[in-house]
Amino acid sequence: MKLRIVLEPSEDGGFTVFVPTLPGCISEGESKEEALRNIREAIELYLEPVEDDLPLSPNAEQIELAV
Repeated sequence: MKLRIVLEPSEDGGFTVFVPTLPGCISEGESKEEALRNIREAIELYLEPVEDDLPLSPNAEQIELAV
């Protein structure tokens, strides 16, 4: 999966990075490399399924779909 991210220099130093298509998915780092590592982790956590939050009916079927 490829996502567009926005990487901006922070006023206090370092970088802020966010994913426009994933509301609230934002991170930061002291360097570009650190910010990119951190946003990758934030994306993984954002997209991680939270099975306890899903109200499923007895007839529901769960299917994994690669995008």
